Amino acid sequence: MLFSGLGDVEEAQETLAVGVGALAGSTIMLLTVPWAMSVYYGRVDFSGKDMQPNYKGNPKLTEGAANSLSGVTLTPEIHHGAWMMMMTTMPYFLIQVPAFFLSGDRVEVSSGEKNWALSGFVACMVFFLYYLYTQLKMSNEGADKIKRMAVIKDSLKKGAISLSGALAEKVEFMEKKHSDAMQQMANEETKLTEGSHMQNLGDRPSPEVAEYLKGIVSESFHLYDRDNSGCLGKKEFSLFLKDFHESISDDQLEDIFQRFDLDGNGAIDMSEFICACYVIIRQANRADAGMDSSIRDITASQEVGKNILREDGDDASEEEEEIPEDLTSLSPNEQQKAIKSRAFGMLFLGTALVLMFSDPMVDVLAEVAVRLNIPAFYVSFILAPLASNASEVIASQYYAAKKTRKTITVALTALEGAASMNNTFCLSIFMALIYFRGLAWQYSAETIAIISVQLAIGCLAMKDKMSTWTGFMVLAIFPLSVMIVAVLEYMGLN
Repeated sequence: MLFSGLGDVEEAQETLAVGVGALAGSTIMLLTVPWAMSVYYGRVDFSGKDMQPNYKGNPKLTEGAANSLSGVTLTPEIHHGAWMMMMTTMPYFLIQVPAFFLSGDRVEVSSGEKNWALSGFVACMVFFLYYLYTQLKMSNEGADKIKRMAVIKDSLKKGAISLSGALAEKVEFMEKKHSDAMQQMANEETKLTEGSHMQNLGDRPSPEVAEYLKGIVSESFHLYDRDNSGCLGKKEFSLFLKDFHESISDDQLEDIFQRFDLDGNGAIDMSEFICACYVIIRQANRADAGMDSSIRDITASQEVGKNILREDGDDASEEEEEIPEDLTSLSPNEQQKAIKSRAFGMLFLGTALVLMFSDPMVDVLAEVAVRLNIPAFYVSFILAPLASNASEVIASQYYAAKKTRKTITVALTALEGAASMNNTFCLSIFMALIYFRGLAWQYSAETIAIISVQLAIGCLAMKDKMSTWTGFMVLAIFPLSVMIVAVLEYMGLN
């Protein structure tokens, strides 16, 4: 994009179309082709009355399932990415609105656009810095969470503290933090379940607590599930409690299984396991406050068992974060240092390759356009994304194919993030070229296509799920966007 606007000014005005084509093609391609592929490879069956993606099914996808009855969930992280993507389209309006009213040669148009380009450049950099801030904040929160969990897990494994001793204070804090929301939920559910004698809804864990507990005990669940059945029998669960220094009688163990073994198979699955751990932790906390430490107050257990992981419903086979094999023996801090060092090295190498090949690539794409006798924009729109965004296509498909909430979130938010980067950092390059080099922004049709596609995908991403059929419709947007640009240019918009 930068090299397309360098060199002789008149020549740069012609080759700038290559950069704009790369920008438009990259943005639109990322939000259509790999997005649709992620939905297709990450799809699971819809189930339940509300037809939500069922990530706990076995199998997760029924062979021959209708495209309208399968799809993926769209998590709050994906909603945030969609909101960020749509918000960062604003700099396009700063340069495009005045461009509608300007005409003449390059000098006249660029003169009228100069101050608007400066405003657009400032807006791009503000949004870019804000985007980096939000990503850094989310990353730090995730890193801190991982470190805290690692310390707790290590203490539990060493037997330095009991399960309830390690988690009771944190669980109580999280419950208090969300008490207002929980009270509102309890009031609404009481209205819906009048006559059902629901009691002590304060024992219902919030989705945040459920996710937190799952992060702590899921590894242990798999460890004690020696037959890989996805469930723990009474002996396995009793051994878990004993190893984690929780004293529980046979009668109490029997009571837990009767209340949490919803399907009556004599074993508890991951969601039921977390339910039991939650109640034991809460009862231990109450015992410390002078209350009866028995497990007699395990209430509303069936509703808890059905809903505890609704917000985080990946099945028990969800994979842990992958660490390179040569780093597994290092401590968490050493791993972080090694990963960062390796990442910066790869970034440096990648930047060097970009600087080496960008200028020749612009010349090649421009020459291809001349020989095919078509505008350079269309050549770069199709070919440039294949070279610059192949990694995103492969990575999004790889993650989505694991068919979990976490991995589909990673796949789709990465694509939204790439679009936000194009809207901020990449667009700022064009704003700088217009302001400092006196080039003209004469790409109304292309701008309309870029903004329209992002708003369309952003609105779709704000829903709670996306069906496979909708994914195919998203795929069709890519060729449709090329047709829109061609029609608008044919009508003389540029």
